[in-house]
Amino acid sequence: MDLVSNNISRIAPSITLSITSQAKKMIDEGQDICNFGAGEPDLDTPEFVKEAAIKALQEGATKYTAAAGILPLRKAIQEKLLLENNLEYETSQISVNCGAKHSCYNAILACCDPGDEVIIPAPYWTSYPEMVRMVGAEPYIVETKRENGWKLTAEEFEEAISGRTRMLILNSPNNPTGAVYTREELEKIAEVALSEDVIILSDEIYEKLIYNSREHVSIASLGPEVRDLTITINGFSKVYAMTGWRVGYTAAPREIADAIDTIQSHTTSNITTFAQYGALAALQGDQTIVRDMVDEYDMRRQYMLSRLQKIHNVEVVEPEGAFYFLVDTTPIGLNSMNLSEKLLSRHQIAVVPGVAFGNDRSIRFSYATGLDVIKKGLDRFEEFCRSY
Repeated sequence: MDLVSNNISRIAPSITLSITSQAKKMIDEGQDICNFGAGEPDLDTPEFVKEAAIKALQEGATKYTAAAGILPLRKAIQEKLLLENNLEYETSQISVNCGAKHSCYNAILACCDPGDEVIIPAPYWTSYPEMVRMVGAEPYIVETKRENGWKLTAEEFEEAISGRTRMLILNSPNNPTGAVYTREELEKIAEVALSEDVIILSDEIYEKLIYNSREHVSIASLGPEVRDLTITINGFSKVYAMTGWRVGYTAAPREIADAIDTIQSHTTSNITTFAQYGALAALQGDQTIVRDMVDEYDMRRQYMLSRLQKIHNVEVVEPEGAFYFLVDTTPIGLNSMNLSEKLLSRHQIAVVPGVAFGNDRSIRFSYATGLDVIKKGLDRFEEFCRSY
């Protein structure tokens, strides 16, 4: 007898978490690992955020809240979306979830039926296709091109649409490529979505980690009609170094927002109560911490770019957001899993194989790690690449 459902049997474990776990085990054993695998900030949660959560605990914030989250937090998110993203929502259209990953899953579950297709540009964040499969829908992968900056074009989007297309997942700034869509690019994509009635899931978790004076544009801000087809997803993990707190949120058309609240009421209920007060403090506190974090990441990004551009047998597109480089390793001639295993076992470099992101000719480096680790790791990587 099969103990696991056929649907879940189709789901692949997270390769990124597997690599991170393997690298951590080697570090714990005393090995000198240069870990570029992490998808989380190496900086700590701001003290004032911790203090707010501790204060909430001490004052008895240990009970259930509304499934969608405490009203003060949803009001603060509402104000943030209006002031920073030019997005106008009622608090009832905002739902606080267990991290942006949970937000994505809730949104897909709320909108997609078995047999629906969800268009996902590759390279993609590793969990998108698996979330789609978990609800019985089918991921439709569109391979983007390095010469287009790893970004989906409106023409590629339109060609991918079929009679079963329900949703497009858009991630800008992008994990793993660091690509940032321009306003003009988003306008063209939105035009196609409107003409074909395709829901847009816009994952904006890296919105403030942006460089080269680029502008982050929320696609839902392009007009009321676009907003009415878009689910905007964001959270606190990356920008406020709160990965373990698990606080994300959705802002969506009322019908979808109500469905997300219903799903959450029957699964997790509210997210951890005192974590919500920490998130509230993050939004209301001194935002210079964010600017300082971006400056630090940008310094690392520029250093890595200058090094990677000189390394034999690899190609890179300059990332303009997030904290990753997707390195094209086609000339080396190894699939990404084999390459990643060699780098880890023989050179003590932990990277994530591109197959996890739908591109088996690449590996992902995170620069959410110290500059000393980056320098040492790139020295080792350069030495490895010379042998091919």
